[in-house]
Amino acid sequence: MSSEAASKATAQPKQPAGDWGYPFRRLLEQLLVPVAALLIAATGFAIFLVFLGTSPLDFASLVWRGAFGSWFSFQNTLQRAAPLLLTALCVALPAQLGLVVIGGEGAVVLGGLAAAVIGASLSALFPPLVILAMAVSGALVGAFWIGLTGWLRAYRGINETIASLLLAYIALAVFNHLVEGPLRDPASLNKPSTLPIGEANMLGSLPGMNIHPGLVLGLVACIGFWIVIQRTSFGFAWRVTGGNLRTALLQGLPANRLIVIACALGGACAGLAGMIEVAAVHGSANASLAAGYGYAGILIAFLARQSPLGAIPMAILLGGISAAGGLVQRRLGLPDATVLVLQGFIFVSILASETIYGRFRWFQPRGTA
Repeated sequence: MSSEAASKATAQPKQPAGDWGYPFRRLLEQLLVPVAALLIAATGFAIFLVFLGTSPLDFASLVWRGAFGSWFSFQNTLQRAAPLLLTALCVALPAQLGLVVIGGEGAVVLGGLAAAVIGASLSALFPPLVILAMAVSGALVGAFWIGLTGWLRAYRGINETIASLLLAYIALAVFNHLVEGPLRDPASLNKPSTLPIGEANMLGSLPGMNIHPGLVLGLVACIGFWIVIQRTSFGFAWRVTGGNLRTALLQGLPANRLIVIACALGGACAGLAGMIEVAAVHGSANASLAAGYGYAGILIAFLARQSPLGAIPMAILLGGISAAGGLVQRRLGLPDATVLVLQGFIFVSILASETIYGRFRWFQPRGTA
C-alpha cells in the first residue's frame, strides 16, 4: 500500500452541520468492516483446513483453549501480546502522517542486540540502572534505524515502505553477523548468542502473575500515544500532515521534521520490544529475537485502523493465536507455522477491506454523494 493510499485511509470526511448521527455511523463502519474481514479470513482458513483433512471446529476449539481457556493460557497470551503492542506502534505512529513503515523487525533485533550488549557490559552494576540503560540503548537504536527511513522519505523522497523493508533485511544481516561473529559468547555452542546479561538484570514477573512488566509498558505506550495523537497540538499537526501534506506546508508545519520524529518514535517502541524480549525471556541476544514480532505488528496496526488504542485488543487477539500454536501442533499434528497461515489470511482480508471504506452511502455524512 502506497503512502497516498494510507493517507486516504486515515483522512476523514467532513461532517455536515446537523448530521449528529454521523460520528456513530463512522464508528460503526470502523467496527463492522474489520469484523467482516476477520469472518472472511476465518472462512478461507476453514476451507484450507478441510483440504488438509482437519476439522475447523477442532482447530477453533483448541485455539480458544490455548489462548483464553484458562488463567494460565490467558497469561501466556498476554505475555505474547506484550512485544506486539510496541511493534504495532512502529507502524501506527508513522501511519498518522500517511506513511507505511513495515521494517519494525529490524528495529526489534537491533534494539535487542544493543540492550544485550549494554546489559552484559554493565552486569555488575545496580540492576535497576542496568535495566534502565538497556531500555534507553534499545530505544535509541530502534529510533535511529526507523528514523533513518523517515529521513530518507522526508529529505530524499525515497518510498518509506521499500526503504523500511530493505533496512529490515540489512538489520537482520548485521544482527546475524555480530551474534555469530564478534559478539558471540564462546560458551554458546549450538545456538550462537551474546554474553548473558545476568540473572539479576532479568525482568521479573508482575505480582501474582506469570507476566513480565513489558505488558504494562506496552499498554502505557499505546494509551499515551493515543492521548498525544487525539488530544495534543503535536498530534493534531501529525494528523494534518497525514491528511494533506500540501495543506500542512501551507500552514507552516515542519512536515519533514514531523515525519522523522514519527518514524523515530515508532522505531523506539520496536527497539524497546527487542529489549524486553532480551531482559524478560532470553537473557541474551540470539536468533530467537527474530520471531516475526515486527511483521505481526503490521497486521495488528492495520486491524486497529492505525489506532494506538485499538492495537490493544488486536495484539491480545494475535498473541492468543500465537500462544495456541503449540497446542494445535500437539493435538492435531499440524505444523506450528499453521497459525502463521491464519495470520496471512487475516492480513490479506484486512488489506482488501480497505477498499470498502466509504463505499456504502449509509455510513457517509448526509448530503454527500
